[in-house]
Amino acid sequence: MPETATPPPGLLACPCCGLIQRAAHLSAGQRARCARCGAVVRDPLRRSRANARTACAALAGLVLYPFAVALPIMTLQRLGHANVASIWTGTRQLLAGGEWAVGLVVLVCSLILPLCKLLALLAITLLSGSLSPRRRALTYRWIEWTGRWGMLDVLLLAVLVAWVKLGNLVEVSPGPAALTFTLMVLCSLLASAWFDPHAVWDDEEALSS
Repeated sequence: MPETATPPPGLLACPCCGLIQRAAHLSAGQRARCARCGAVVRDPLRRSRANARTACAALAGLVLYPFAVALPIMTLQRLGHANVASIWTGTRQLLAGGEWAVGLVVLVCSLILPLCKLLALLAITLLSGSLSPRRRALTYRWIEWTGRWGMLDVLLLAVLVAWVKLGNLVEVSPGPAALTFTLMVLCSLLASAWFDPHAVWDDEEALSS
């Protein structure tokens, strides 16, 4: 399939019918619609709305992050002995015990990537004026790439819990961090879904039109 050609500066392609048309100057509250199908091709308020939603969700995720990492995420009871572990202490115990593969997966997917993703989403929204469109685009591509690895540790945890359940000697119960971590992941997903990648190039299109 041939690649779609990028329209020259000052021109916009309709996202529905593909018609190439010249972008007109818009006043506050106005939107540009396609001359053929009537779809919205430019909305000056689109970026502000997308940035506000993304920033709020990312900020909420950052507020929940320390609680999701520090609070107990599960309690394991075996033969009358209870062991309470958080994501941070569990990662340290795995690495200290020589379980490098599992420990690194939890460290990267549960601690490093979620934090970097939330910080990156805040950077391309709140600091958009100090970042070039190409740098924001590269940051957004990195966010999309890391999203596919965000649930790897959750899958691994589910497999481990199912495995220890087979012995009927270990009882695993979720802790308060399970809900907090779930809410943090939800905020991260909402921030990614609400961000409009087309808004990355709004500044460049506005300057060239």
